Amino acid sequence: MERNLENGGGINVAKICVLTCAPGYREDMEPHCRLLESALGLMPEYQLPEYRLPEYRRWTDPGDLSKFSLVLPLLAWGYPYDPARWFALLDTLEADGIHIANPVSILRWNTDKAYLTELADKGIAVVPTVITPQLDDAALRDAAAHFGTSDLIIKPPISGGAYGTYRISLGDSVPEDVAGARMMIQPFLPAISSEGEYSLLYFNGKFSHAVNKWPKTGDFRVQDYLGGTEVAVSPPADALALAEAALTAAPDICLYARADMLRDPHGVMRLMELELIEPSLFFKFAPDGGAMFAQAVRDRIDYKR
Repeated sequence: MERNLENGGGINVAKICVLTCAPGYREDMEPHCRLLESALGLMPEYQLPEYRLPEYRRWTDPGDLSKFSLVLPLLAWGYPYDPARWFALLDTLEADGIHIANPVSILRWNTDKAYLTELADKGIAVVPTVITPQLDDAALRDAAAHFGTSDLIIKPPISGGAYGTYRISLGDSVPEDVAGARMMIQPFLPAISSEGEYSLLYFNGKFSHAVNKWPKTGDFRVQDYLGGTEVAVSPPADALALAEAALTAAPDICLYARADMLRDPHGVMRLMELELIEPSLFFKFAPDGGAMFAQAVRDRIDYKR
């Protein structure tokens, strides 16, 4: 995909780069590109015939990024498959002083879902989580006893898009591809199939919109490529309170953030993930079409580059 954002008609137009997925990634990024471009096109500078689209570069080999006014890693899918390469990229971005949103420190912190235990220590109601250095039957038994349920979810701490995620019952065989691996273990929360999962979107710390997501019948994963369904929703008050508490507890204010959550059997809303790297921002459900996001981008741009 060869696209460029250039200075047009003497107007100070930023050069924006979007980091994209590695070659061969299973999901089609084109619909996401179109939504992102539509949102960025709401920036006043781009109400011009000269408007050019952002430049897209693979996160696995982005080249020199120093010329860009802002780099967005919003489509850097697939980093869980090669975390060493991802962390090496973050180190390079930091060393080179690349102007990236969200900050490298946030991206590094958010890569490993062990951050959930940090948030829990700060009083945030997260889905109960234990991290085992080596997944085996004993680890599952201990977690089941700790949670008081034999119905469990296991996933890699560095993961995305339901990669390596399983619903498993005590007594089931440990899936071969994750046996012996460092894994997260959580209780399965039945609300995923009844009330569904909520995703709340924030730009520069301000609430924009929310969606409600359900898995297809017989599944527990809500991703659309796995048959999940999503609709716009006005989030419950406790969902808003939880999202804002989680964002306050995060290390920094982010240009964009998505808080995913669902309710436990006791009626408590619990944070599943705080997505600060490459979340779907669901612009098609944003009442303003992404104008708040565009303003957040505009506020972060370094026009001197």
